[in-house]
Amino acid sequence: MNCAGCQKGNACYQGKSCIEQGYKQPEYQNENNLKILTVASCLEAEYYMKITRLEEVIRFGIEMRYVTVGLAFCVGLAKEAKEFTDIFNMHFKIHSVCCKICGVDKKEYGLPNIRTECYETACNPIGQAKYLNDAKTELNIIVGLCIGHDILFTKYSSAPVTTLVVKDRVLAHNPLGAIYSNYWRRKM
Repeated sequence: MNCAGCQKGNACYQGKSCIEQGYKQPEYQNENNLKILTVASCLEAEYYMKITRLEEVIRFGIEMRYVTVGLAFCVGLAKEAKEFTDIFNMHFKIHSVCCKICGVDKKEYGLPNIRTECYETACNPIGQAKYLNDAKTELNIIVGLCIGHDILFTKYSSAPVTTLVVKDRVLAHNPLGAIYSNYWRRKM
C-alpha cells in the first residue's frame, strides 16, 4: 500500500476498494467504538471549517457525555496547559498531570541530560497515564508530550487519547511548518 502516493485518484473516497480482502472492521459493532465514530462524523459534518481543534475536542467530549477528562502535558507548555484547563473546566471535571510527575532523576534510568552540569528530572509518561487511570478519566488529551513519551502515554492510558498539541520546539508546535516552508523542505 502507498495511499500517500495514490495513482488511482483516491478511489476509496468514491467508495471503491483498492485491495481484495478489504478492511471493514467488525470492531465498529462495538457500541463504544461506533459511538466514537458516529460523534466524530457528526461533528465533521456539522462543523466542517467552522470551529477550531480546541472547540472540536470540547464538543466531542460533550457529545460523548464525558464528565471526567485528563490533560497530560509537557512542563514546557505549563502556561498553555493552565489555559486549556481553565477552558475545559467550564465543561468537564479536569485532572491535569505534568510530564515530570514523581520527580525521578534521569540518571536513575540511565538517560542523558540536556545540560550535563544540572540535575534533570525524567519525563514519566507511564506515570501520567497511571495517574489519569486512577482518576478514572473518560478521555485523555495530550498537550505537547515529546515523541516517544506520547507513545508510552497512549499505550498505558485506559481512556481513549487525543492530541491537542504536538510538540515541535523549532516550529512553534506546528509540525506542518516543515512541509509548508521551502527552507525546511530543502533542509530535509
